[in-house]
Order: sequence, then C-alpha cells, then structure tokens
Amino acid sequence: MKKLFWLLIGVFYCGMAQAQMPYIEEVRALGAIAGQGLACGSAKYDTFELLARAILLTKSPSDKLQSDAIYAYSEEKANAYISKEMDGFYDCAAINRRFDKQDIFKAVLYGDGTIKMPDGQILTPRNPYDARLIYKNNKEREAAKAIYDGVQAQIIKVDVKDDAIAQANGALSPPTVGRIRRSAN
Repeated sequence: MKKLFWLLIGVFYCGMAQAQMPYIEEVRALGAIAGQGLACGSAKYDTFELLARAILLTKSPSDKLQSDAIYAYSEEKANAYISKEMDGFYDCAAINRRFDKQDIFKAVLYGDGTIKMPDGQILTPRNPYDARLIYKNNKEREAAKAIYDGVQAQIIKVDVKDDAIAQANGALSPPTVGRIRRSAN
C-alpha cells in the first residue's frame, strides 16, 4: 500500500513538472509580448522589458541555455514587431490595454536579481547580479528608433576609411597601369 501511495505521489509531481512551460518557450512568449508592446508603443514597455530580462536571467539553469534564451527572446520580439508592422499596427489600442494590465507588472525585482512573482513565488538567480544594469532606456537607442521612424538624422562626424572614396575626392593619386597595347588579331 505504501508503494502504491508513493507511486501515485511520484506520478502527480511528474505531471505537475510536465505542466510547466519549458524555459525557452516561456522566454519566447515573453519576446512575442515584448515585440507587440514595442510595436504599439506601450507606456509600460520599458518596465516590461526590465522584468522580462530579469526573468530570463534569473530562471536560466545554465549559461548555454541563457545564451540560447537571449537569442530566442530577441528573435520572437523582432518577429512580433515585424508582424504587427505588416498588419498596419491593427488594434494597437486594445493591445496596449491588455499589455498594461499584465500580472508581470505586479512582480517585484530586488537589487540582487531576486524576483518575487505575483503568485508569491520567489526566484533567485544562479549568480547574483546588479539588477539596475539589466535595462536602461538610453539615448542612442531612442535616437536610432527616431531615425527608423523617419526623423532626420544629424551627422556629427564622418571618417573615410576606403581609398576609393579618398581617391575620388582627389586625396590620392590614381593607381598607375602599365602601357596597354592594341594588337590586331
């Protein structure tokens, strides 16, 4: 009877483990949501990106899987962004309302990378890290996004590295070619 009891308990816990979403699939789902939030210009996008990256780093079981997850996250984010762009940003108002009401915004991120999820679960990273360095809304990214959106770029400095361009501007003498002879064949 005891063996049957332990067998049933084991089967129950194995079933629960199977019910959880695998790490890479969870990261892909976060990337797809991030891509839609970015495409639709959600007001809470920066906070989502911070929390999604923290979850990606904290839940990673190994460095190799973390590297694969970063690629998967970025790929899904780009695919979702392009998809939303191709459908003409259809229904972005509804997407933004749903995006801003997600449970992920109830998560608490601590300075060492520990996350307290909305359901009360506490996730601790394999290696503690400074959570403030995960995501910063920097000016270069904003400038790049503005240029992508069609704002005129300001060119500050141009470095010429190719000899062909310098030669066309008269900085270098043209290369010499030996004498060419015509022969009647």
